[in-house]
Amino acid sequence: MSQREKRILKVGIIQQANTADYSDNKRRLKEAIRRVASEGAELVVLQELHNGLYFCQTEDVDTFDEAESIPGESTREFGELAQELGIVLVLSLFERRAAGLYHNTAVVMERDGSIAGMYRKMHIPDTLPTTRSSTSHPET
Repeated sequence: MSQREKRILKVGIIQQANTADYSDNKRRLKEAIRRVASEGAELVVLQELHNGLYFCQTEDVDTFDEAESIPGESTREFGELAQELGIVLVLSLFERRAAGLYHNTAVVMERDGSIAGMYRKMHIPDTLPTTRSSTSHPET
């Protein structure tokens, strides 16, 4: 591509009001992803911790039960959808990396459904009423 040629990338950003019902949240997300892809989006970015309620403003150990492995169920499901639609999809998952080691992780799903890369958040802002160590762990 020459310097004068410009490529336009259509981006879809999805934010929704979630409930405690993870299955319904994921179903509605998939509908929204299909909609923006049908409108030409090539890159779709989902809201932070999109599968459930946003829990980072409270300290509740029960939320750790909702953490998942990467790769895991969500990367498989959303990877299949990315492949079907031919889009790049950015997920935000509460990751259980190992026993007692959790991250708020952004995962980029490639057009072929594979994991292109991921970023584990290393800092939860100090302005939130929860402690950083309860929801994340710095990379080593």
